[in-house]
Amino acid sequence: MSKKVPFVTKAQIEEIAKEYPTPFHIYDEAGIRRTARTLYKAFAWNKGFKEYFAVKATPNPYLLQILKEEGCGADCSSYTELLMSDAVGFKGHEIMFSSNATPVEDMQLAYKQGVIINLDDFTHIEFLEKVAAIPETICCRFNPGGHFAIANNIMDNPGDAKYGMTREQLFDAYKILMAKGVKEFGIHAFLASNTVTNDYYPELAGILFQLAVDLKKETGAHITFINLSGGVGVAYRPEQKDNDLMVIGEGVRKAYEAILVPAGMDDVRIFTELGRFMLAPNGGLVTQAIHQKHTYKEYIGCDACAANLMRPAIYDAYHHITVLGKENEPCDHKYDITGGLCENSDKFAKDRMLPKIDMGDYLFIHDAGAHGFAMGYNYNGKLRSAELLLQEDGSVKMIRRAETPADYFATFDNGAFADKLNQAIEDAKK
Repeated sequence: MSKKVPFVTKAQIEEIAKEYPTPFHIYDEAGIRRTARTLYKAFAWNKGFKEYFAVKATPNPYLLQILKEEGCGADCSSYTELLMSDAVGFKGHEIMFSSNATPVEDMQLAYKQGVIINLDDFTHIEFLEKVAAIPETICCRFNPGGHFAIANNIMDNPGDAKYGMTREQLFDAYKILMAKGVKEFGIHAFLASNTVTNDYYPELAGILFQLAVDLKKETGAHITFINLSGGVGVAYRPEQKDNDLMVIGEGVRKAYEAILVPAGMDDVRIFTELGRFMLAPNGGLVTQAIHQKHTYKEYIGCDACAANLMRPAIYDAYHHITVLGKENEPCDHKYDITGGLCENSDKFAKDRMLPKIDMGDYLFIHDAGAHGFAMGYNYNGKLRSAELLLQEDGSVKMIRRAETPADYFATFDNGAFADKLNQAIEDAKK
């Protein structure tokens, strides 16, 4: 079994907690930059390669700025993500907009900003033309249906996913869009989520590369990029083997040279959208043990809850936990690690073997840098925690402050209770 090592120590967290109380999410700048550089090295063979970071994974402008400095673009799926990416400095084709059941104002903003619009559905052609106009460069999302398998192992079920067009719809879409003036096309597909295998991207690439060849032959469309989307996952469990970007990149290169090059399509650029892979391992949730309970099981209650990291509660997802300062002690105690929500699913771990946990111990919950803070919510009136950045020089910077009761009540500011709520906040401070 491999060992997961936090990028912060107990001593560091004790110092950080003096200024920023737990719980908080903390991100590793050095790790983020290292991952981005490895990705670009793995695809250096493809002229024009670009990573479009999935903003939904970790929507923080400070982190987006780091990724922008490393050459990444932004993958957006909503109005506010478009606004944030624009504010960071991503412009035009540095942004991909992939949305479904898209509101009018979202599509209009995407068109206004001149981003690459990725049409999720055949009907979106008419919709886009009606609410804005058809741009000269556009992308279409493909869904092959059925099950997606690698070596007879079913990875996911695209046929049950709400995303993308059928093959027939895709071909018709290209013909219609060409007639409406589109000059450059892209293909996008997402067939499996969080795969921990070096074979996923090469297998997906082979499917999309052949599709591109077929589309060019039948429609004459100029296909300039293929977006492999996300799906390359992380090893949440210590016994899992991490994906190897260099192996993945080489696998995609072989498919590219076997399929696209002979078809005279050696100018096609490769795009990716690796939100989870880029950020999950480079972020953690730090929480403190504040209660213990001895009933039918042994419970450790933390100051964090599912409002800070929702994945275990809704997916029963595994996140490794390190008791800081006790990394080398035997894992001879079985615990449920819980938060304080009035929901029995509010557990970061069930029947987890860990070192003996004492009150005041700090727990580092691994791989929480993507789909962690982003999925936070305010059930039970819980407030979302701060986000911190461990900078390359070892210093710590707050990149999002923790919510306050005033934030929670802010949307009542024009109501009859606004003054009473504000007074309640002040009374609680006395």
